[in-house]
Amino acid sequence: MSTSSRRAVILVLVGIVLVSLNLRPAAVSVGPVLAEVRDAFSMSGPTAGLLTSLPVIAFALFGALAPAAAHRIGVHRVTLCALVAVVLGLTGRAVTQSEALFLLLSLLALAGMAMANVLMPSLVKLHFPDRIGLMTAIYTTALSTGLTAALMLTVPISDALGGWRWGLGAWALVAAVAALPWIGLAAHDRNLETTPRTISFRDVARTRLGGAMALFFGLQSLQAYAIFGWFAQLWRDSGYGATAAGVLAGLVAGTSIPLSLWLPNVLARSVTPSRVLFVVIGTYPVGYVGLMVAPYSLAPLWAVVVGVGTVTFPLILTLIGLRARTPQGTAALSAFTQSAGYLIAVAGPFAIGVVHDATGGWDLPLALMLLLALPLFVLAAYVTRPIYVEDQLAPASKDASGVRR
Repeated sequence: MSTSSRRAVILVLVGIVLVSLNLRPAAVSVGPVLAEVRDAFSMSGPTAGLLTSLPVIAFALFGALAPAAAHRIGVHRVTLCALVAVVLGLTGRAVTQSEALFLLLSLLALAGMAMANVLMPSLVKLHFPDRIGLMTAIYTTALSTGLTAALMLTVPISDALGGWRWGLGAWALVAAVAALPWIGLAAHDRNLETTPRTISFRDVARTRLGGAMALFFGLQSLQAYAIFGWFAQLWRDSGYGATAAGVLAGLVAGTSIPLSLWLPNVLARSVTPSRVLFVVIGTYPVGYVGLMVAPYSLAPLWAVVVGVGTVTFPLILTLIGLRARTPQGTAALSAFTQSAGYLIAVAGPFAIGVVHDATGGWDLPLALMLLLALPLFVLAAYVTRPIYVEDQLAPASKDASGVRR
């Protein structure tokens, strides 16, 4: 490998890691200071539920646009534009005095996050086609690190600098730093595809694999965003202070960091990958029952147990790369899986908030989350089979040689 090629690979690697660090702070930094945000805007329970649902709304609405935008103007340029949107949205919502603008600017930041999130598997497939498991492990570990930092540091930053606006706005600076490598990458962009697109969002939607992947992704996202949107409040209600509750929520995310670095490679190399997913999924029911029984005294234990469950996210991202034969197939499968999946998940955080407000407690919301985790076992058994989205496309998607595309 030449020196220039090595530098290009390093720049892409650094860019992927930095953007991955910024794929969750816009979504989860609100949770630890949700009570303060609600007080500042006199925000109602349903509106707070909408706020915690905005991440999945953004993924559903904007994630589907990412592959088409990448095909038209270039994958690196779209990633740069996405980071700029994150910076502007996070900065704006930290200073606005309007509840409506707070929601809209949050949506802007989350839209950028959503588009970058969808493009990550495509970038990995494009630049590291022989290192999918390793690169997925690297970027999902960086993602988990950013998520953990946002959960654990938002309250201390708020306390140190004088309020929740500083705590939320600080993450705009992190996103601005992440944009720097993408300025160079965007200047010499490579389009995601150099030939006419033969695998579309609709093509994937018609496949059994696409439907199963989207449903799995949706149900696991429902769990994750309900956890990171509401569990800090759950622990505050059980008796912990704001900082301690944020640390517990950070412990949930932090548990996934070493596992995100290890398990995607294990899954990619495993002869029976379904067993890996079964073990991870099984921690959700255990953790939820534990939180019903002892939410305060055993909170750190249940935070770790639930944190293991959230590793379903890097594992399904790994499967996106493994269930397609080409970068184009990966892009289409990623777009459909994540966009349709987040559309499925959008009701989760909102429903948890509504049920909590209606009952005044957390047992029923936790029981609902436990029930919704059970179908993940059936779906895991299917999506871990050695099947490919290109092989399930309609005959019209075959090329002139008769090979399915």
